Amino acid sequence: MAWTLLSIAGLFEIAFALGMKWSAGFTQLIPGLFTVVTGLSSVYLLSLALRTLPVGTAYAVWTGIGAAGTAILGMVILGDSAAPTRIFCIALILAGVIGLKLITGN
Repeated sequence: MAWTLLSIAGLFEIAFALGMKWSAGFTQLIPGLFTVVTGLSSVYLLSLALRTLPVGTAYAVWTGIGAAGTAILGMVILGDSAAPTRIFCIALILAGVIGLKLITGN
């Protein structure tokens, strides 16, 4: 259950980052509210996952999901660079997240 909560927290982290972009520095009401709600939801779910997962592992996975997911959606939705080296680095982040899941029982 903790891994599920952590995964959902990571998805909210991606939504939070995109919301920050769309809120234009919190000058847009709806995207700004979306950003606050997704950010708080992400941190809350992370805190629930930390009840059973090691803090270092959970935080690394949470930030990894957020960083890789945001980078991927930035390429797909926002037209960010999709250079092969950038994609390779994102793959390394995802490999690290998967590796942490595999070596951390639960």
